[in-house]
Amino acid sequence: MGRVHRLSLAVLLTFASFWIRAASAATIDEVIAGAKKEGVLELHAASTLGPAGAPALAAAFNKKHGLNLKVNYHPSGNMTRDVAKIVGLAASGVAPEWYLMVVTDAHHGSLWVRKLHIPFDYKSLGVDPNAVQYDSGTVSIANQMILPAYNKKTLAVKDVPRKWDDLLDPKWKDGKLGVLSSTHHWARLAAGPWGEEKTTDFVKKLAALKPMLGRGGEIAQRLLLGEILISATMHDDQIQDQAEKQSPLVFAAEVQPVISAEYHAGVLKGALHPNAAHLFAAFLTTAEAQQFLDKHLGLSSVHVKGTRAHKFAQGKELVFMKQDKAQMIDKLSREYGKILGFD
Repeated sequence: MGRVHRLSLAVLLTFASFWIRAASAATIDEVIAGAKKEGVLELHAASTLGPAGAPALAAAFNKKHGLNLKVNYHPSGNMTRDVAKIVGLAASGVAPEWYLMVVTDAHHGSLWVRKLHIPFDYKSLGVDPNAVQYDSGTVSIANQMILPAYNKKTLAVKDVPRKWDDLLDPKWKDGKLGVLSSTHHWARLAAGPWGEEKTTDFVKKLAALKPMLGRGGEIAQRLLLGEILISATMHDDQIQDQAEKQSPLVFAAEVQPVISAEYHAGVLKGALHPNAAHLFAAFLTTAEAQQFLDKHLGLSSVHVKGTRAHKFAQGKELVFMKQDKAQMIDKLSREYGKILGFD
């Protein structure tokens, strides 16, 4: 009986392996047919996408694929908290309430190390191979460009930083400099071109200036009010949002390399409707979807030609997060948070 049981188990495992390979290599027509049967997509994405952005994407998606899929949008108030919730549910053996999760590459790193994505052959759906990340568990759909920022009405041109080291000038001491709580910005430089030793030294010197600490919106507001003169980092979606309000906040555009955090879309392990989720993830990388992401999220992808992000990236050195550095960045982000005084 033991031998028969082992043989039966081997057959089942072989069949399961074949089924998984076949599913991940499905043609787009098969995925569309599967999505049509599923009928619903539970989408988790940034709250900045807004109540208008999600329906606009859903309508364009349905039109493109001839579907009538219902897309339920779940805005994120706190990505770290939401990822922790998914991890907790998985540990309890409970299926996720969201099928497709759109969060940053750093947050998806936490899911990846716990094997909480459903891998898929996104290239078969026309996705640029450079956009496929985390062992084919996610696709990059948008890039945040991250540089120092300042108020051009309150900072003299001669004082505008032209390199990262200019942020360490003693003239920024005692509250003239703002530092965001997004300490993973510095960890990305450590895992990339600067290395850990140089970056850690830089962060310690930054902390010695006793900067004003805060979240992105708070630091942007302090810049506008003239309470600080410069922010060590800021996202381009914040800069764009301010530009639309005819605000004087701008990037210190000569500084390089440019840190680029990415929004990834990934289908969660245990998702009840994976076909719809994989298809929607791939759709978010298309030129038509990028228009809506830029309009409503304020971001677009460097991997899609013609987008604002792709144009911005030309001729610049960009720092991307690679999956093999996910754990290092997670560790250093916490370490740098303590050095700067966030913990």
